[in-house]
This record gives sequence, C-alpha cells and structure tokens, in this order.
Amino acid sequence: MADTFPSDLIDAQRRLHQANAEYRALCQTLPWSVEPLKGWPGEEHPHTGVITGGRRDSPGYSDEQKAEEARLWALVRELSIEVSTHPHWATVEGETRVRARMVLKSHPETAPGPAGA
Repeated sequence: MADTFPSDLIDAQRRLHQANAEYRALCQTLPWSVEPLKGWPGEEHPHTGVITGGRRDSPGYSDEQKAEEARLWALVRELSIEVSTHPHWATVEGETRVRARMVLKSHPETAPGPAGA
C-alpha cells in the first residue's frame, strides 16, 4: 500500500486536523442558537423529580463569533478539498486509494500540534 506521502499532502492533512480541532473547540463555546431564541422548560420525571430536557435562552452569536465560525468552517472546507484532490491520489490505484486515504488520516506526521500552533 502507498503509505509514503508527499510532504505537502502530509502538511495539508495536519492543517486539516488542526482546523477541525479548532472548529470543534469553538463550537463547544458557542450558544446553542446562532440567533437569539427563547429557551423552554424541561420536564420533571413523575417518579424521580429529575428535570430533563429544556434549554436556557440563547443570546445568539456575537458578530465576532459568527465571523470566526465562518472563517474556520471555510478553512476546513478548503483544506478538505486540498487533501482530497491532491495529485498524489492519481498515483494510487482502486481500493488501495481508499486504504491509503485512511492511513493518511492517522499518519503520525499529521497529528495536529498544540492549539494555536
């Protein structure tokens, strides 16, 4: 199997992993709704009294949050295209290409660096 990859492809995959990690981290900090929305109450379990479901009001995203989410999502898309359309894939045949793409995703040199690196 072709598990020797061009350095620019490894670099693009590493940057894709990093962009994905940054995007996921950002999304975990964002309100549940892009636009301000009213929340709703949860439901109390009749036997335990535990309240489940429901949401607090969402203040919506700030302009800065909207811009950063859009920037990171665009970067993830751009890098996904760069990796998937790299000329290297034309040199790998059939089913081997699918396996090679999976190997690239977990290649030790594509591990993302620390956040903000």
